[in-house]
Amino acid sequence: MTEIKATIHQNEFAKSAQGAFSKCLAVDPSFSVFNTDEYIIFPGFCDVHVHFREPGYFYKETIRTGSLAAAHGGYTAVCTMPNLNPVPDCRSNLSLQLSIINIDSVINIYPYGSITVGEKGEQLSDMDALAAKTVAFSDDGRGVQSADMMRQAMLKAKSLGKMIVAHCEDNSLLFGGYIHDGKYCAENGHKGISSESEWRQIERDIVLAQETGCAYHVCHISCKESVELIRQAKARGIDISCETAPHYLLLDENDLIDDGRFKMNPPLRSADDRLALIEGIKDGTIDIIATDHAPHSEDEKSKGLAGSAFGIVGLETAFPVLYTGLVKTGVISLDKLIDLICVNPRKRFGIKIDKGFTLWKLSDEYAIDPGRFLSKGRATPFEGKKVYGRCCATVANGVVAYKEV
Repeated sequence: MTEIKATIHQNEFAKSAQGAFSKCLAVDPSFSVFNTDEYIIFPGFCDVHVHFREPGYFYKETIRTGSLAAAHGGYTAVCTMPNLNPVPDCRSNLSLQLSIINIDSVINIYPYGSITVGEKGEQLSDMDALAAKTVAFSDDGRGVQSADMMRQAMLKAKSLGKMIVAHCEDNSLLFGGYIHDGKYCAENGHKGISSESEWRQIERDIVLAQETGCAYHVCHISCKESVELIRQAKARGIDISCETAPHYLLLDENDLIDDGRFKMNPPLRSADDRLALIEGIKDGTIDIIATDHAPHSEDEKSKGLAGSAFGIVGLETAFPVLYTGLVKTGVISLDKLIDLICVNPRKRFGIKIDKGFTLWKLSDEYAIDPGRFLSKGRATPFEGKKVYGRCCATVANGVVAYKEV
């Protein structure tokens, strides 16, 4: 067997990654090109918040293209959100999605079931029928507006041993906004989304999580108030976790231009919010970095900030931008980054390490080029950014999912 000289990143999943790499070297001689100390092997990354758009919106993304994009970014496991057509709110709708996953995915995909029928917030989904084949329950893309409905959902989820994963957004506080209600918004005549529309619903749900004892996870937090509410809830022993995304840690409203690739929900907020999020990942308040990979067609993203669809792609840029912006600058360690994108999401969501790994050359510098993406989506605020770290290969379940040509 070829001697392994690539560095194995040491964490609790390192042995699994090394074993998977050893097997690849034994059966695939082409991997010998990576047999050098210039490369580092990580366990496959895990993203608990992606949108692969199929069934229903395959012109934006498919299970196939989304999974290839994930592998290109070093991910061997992802959790797909339920804002699909049909919504996975019953066994038959979920089965349609699962059948596509089984045929077309090159990585491990764990779907969410919806909290409510059609994600309309009016009636609980068939959670009993969905529980065995879903990772958790979410109405991502929409906040559950009724506190009573969320209480019912939490009680049911707890009885099933499942987690509620919440997109927190109070519709009564939106007022047609589409970027952060801050300085750029005021100076350029846009409509703003207040931070309160996010943190007010988190505040409500923390009370419900404490009342019901349900495991509760908050999606894509973006503002300082959310960080503090979750920090305090953890201190009180509430079973709560949360995620943020790379763009909220590395960009803020000062980076905005009138281009659809800067439009996402929640929006890029103030510099103070960004710094509070960084403090949150450093002190453990924020458990996970997820991408909220949300591809749209070129036409849907070509109408500026006001007219474009919400959402950007992120799977193929996440590690390079985080490594460049947070690790190489000394904000966090590489170990901490791997905890945030690999170890913590697997632990919180009960996703076992797979027989795979991802292989990176961290010294490679290049500019992000959406034309090289495997995703159908191309909209990223990091287009043209100089980054370090190139994915050379990803293996999932013992099979090569991506290898650089």
